[in-house]
Amino acid sequence: MNDRLLAACRRQAVDTTPVWFMRQAGRSLPEYRRIRERASLAAIVGDPALCTEVTLQPVRRLGVDAAILFADITTPLPGIGIEVELVEGTGPVIERPVRTAADVARLRDFDAAASTGSLLEAIRLLRGELDVPLIGFAGAPFTLASYVVEGRPSRDAIAAKRLLHADPPTFDALLGHLTAMTIAYLTAQVQAGAQVVQLFDSWVGALGPFDYDRAVAPHMRRLFAGLAPLRVPVVHFGTGTAGLLPAMAAAGGDVIGVDWRVGLQAAWRLVPDRAIQGNLDPAVLLGPWTAVERHARAVLADARGRRGHVFNLGHGVLPATDPDQLRRLADLVHEVGVQAVAA
Repeated sequence: MNDRLLAACRRQAVDTTPVWFMRQAGRSLPEYRRIRERASLAAIVGDPALCTEVTLQPVRRLGVDAAILFADITTPLPGIGIEVELVEGTGPVIERPVRTAADVARLRDFDAAASTGSLLEAIRLLRGELDVPLIGFAGAPFTLASYVVEGRPSRDAIAAKRLLHADPPTFDALLGHLTAMTIAYLTAQVQAGAQVVQLFDSWVGALGPFDYDRAVAPHMRRLFAGLAPLRVPVVHFGTGTAGLLPAMAAAGGDVIGVDWRVGLQAAWRLVPDRAIQGNLDPAVLLGPWTAVERHARAVLADARGRRGHVFNLGHGVLPATDPDQLRRLADLVHEVGVQAVAA
C-alpha cells in the first residue's frame, strides 16, 4: 500500500509529497466519457461495478496517491426524503426545495445501508483493487443546505442565507438534520473501507465570519465530534474561505483544504497546527505545460520544509483539462516533492 497520503494527513514524514486531484474521475477522461455514452451519472453511482471502474480510472492513468469515491455530494439526500435530479450542464436540481419549518419536519432519518447500499458495496470492491488509500466524502451541511433551499446550484447561496436571516430556527433545524445524515453517511463509508474522508464545503465562502461562527460552526463541531471515533483523517475543504480558515480549523479537521486565493504559507500562519491540502488553480491546467510547471513549483516551494502538505488543486479538475497535463503534474509533484519534504 502506498500510504504517503495517510502519513501526510497526520503530518508524519513522507518520501515525497502526495498528490491527488478533486474531480480526478469524470469528464476530463476519455474512458469516462465512453462510459457516459451508455450510463447516466446516477446509473454509475447506483452500479457498484461501474462506480468501481470510474473511481479506478484516474488512479491507473494519472499515477495519483489516492482514489476518491465517485459520487455526487447530493447522493445521500433521497435517503432523507429530498429527491434530486442530476441535470447535464446544470448539476443537482431539487424540484421541491426545503424552505419552511414544515418542510424540515417532513425529513426522514437517514439509513445508509438502505439509501446508499450500492455505493457502500463499491467501496468494498475498491478496497480489494486499490494499492492507494480510498477517500470517502460528503457535502458539508451548509453547502448541502445551499442546494436544498435553492433547488439548484447557487454559488452565492442567496436562498440559504435568506433563510438563515429570516428564520434562524428553521435554518438551524435543517443544518441539524443534514449534520446527522452526514455523520451516518460517512460512518458507513469508513465502515465499508474508506480510509480518509473529505467534507466539501464548496459554498461556505459565501458567508462572513459572524454568520459562520453563529450558524454553521456549532454544526461542524458536532459533525467532527461524530466522526472522531472513526479514527481516520478528515479533510475540511472550502473555496473562497481565506477569511474563515481559523474558524474552520477551530470547528475541526485534520487537514484544511484551501483554494488558490490564499498562499500556503499564509494559510499555515492562520492554521499552524494542521496539515494543508492545495492549492493549484485548476485553470492553470488549461494553459501550456510551462505555466503548469511554474505554478506547481511555486506551490511546492511554498510548502518547503513543512510536514503535512497534500498537493491538490484549489477546486475540481475542469472538464477541458488534458489528462496528459494531469499525469505530468503528478510526476512533477513526486519528483520535486522529494526536495520539499527533505528541506
